[in-house]
This record gives sequence, structure tokens and C-alpha cells, in this order.
Amino acid sequence: MAAEQLAGARPPVHDPLCFHCQQTAEKYLKALLKEHGVSIPKTHDLDVLLNLLLPHQPKMASLRRVLNILTQYAVEYRYPGLHASSRQAQAALQHAGRVREQVRRALALRLGKR
Repeated sequence: MAAEQLAGARPPVHDPLCFHCQQTAEKYLKALLKEHGVSIPKTHDLDVLLNLLLPHQPKMASLRRVLNILTQYAVEYRYPGLHASSRQAQAALQHAGRVREQVRRALALRLGKR
């Protein structure tokens, strides 16, 4: 994941790291929607994508909280004003990893290295 490479950057680059974590989750959810033949909307709102997935993947409901956290990094942190903290960046990495793991499991893909 690009976010993992950013995690080791010096000086820290928390804002782009969080953005890439959101993008990771978004792309994984959209891949799963595609697998189920669901039309994919043009949105960065991960809750919208989750709601489309739930009829096909009810276990994904457990991701709602982390998806809502990640959604905020799609736009707001890419422009001047808000800045993600080190703590937020670490949490975003964990959340993106959790989404990746669950979606890969649903797609019957190996979890292996990122």
C-alpha cells in the first residue's frame, strides 16, 4: 500500500497517508461491488458503498465505524485547514488494513503481504 510507504517518511506526511488509506478502502469496496455485479457510484463516501454491499456481504457491517472514520480523509485533509495527527495516521493504516483483509477474504484471495 502506498500509505505504508508514507508511514516511514521523514518528516511525517500524515495527511497524504490518511488519504491513501481512504483510497485503499474505497478501491477494495468497489472491487467487491463489481464482483457482485453492483453498479458502482462515483463517490468517496465509504458508507454509501458499504450500504450497497450489505445485501451481498452482511458481515461487512462490522466495518461501518472504520469506514466512517476513513471517509473524512477523502477530501477534507487534502486541502489546507485540517491536518491529521500521528495517531490518526496510525489508526487509518490499521483501518485500511482491516478493510483490505475482510474484502480479500470475501473475494477468496490470499491475504499475504501487501
